[in-house]
Amino acid sequence: MLVLSRRAGESIVLGEDITVTVLEVRGDVVRIGIDAPRSLKVHRAELLAQLEESNRQAASPSDDLVAQLSQALKTDGD
Repeated sequence: MLVLSRRAGESIVLGEDITVTVLEVRGDVVRIGIDAPRSLKVHRAELLAQLEESNRQAASPSDDLVAQLSQALKTDGD
């Protein structure tokens, strides 16, 4: 990981067409602006982690739910 110190108004450039600018620093909160092509997806890491966990939970039903479904299928098959 590259670590840089920047002040408000200063930027870094990633590749040829992505610019990250520090807009404001207030205490422990830093506001940044990202100038990138619309085709580039930019996501907050914590939201991606939350979505991944949500998807994992949805793909792994509880044992009780599996048992209920199994029982329902047995009942319908009779």
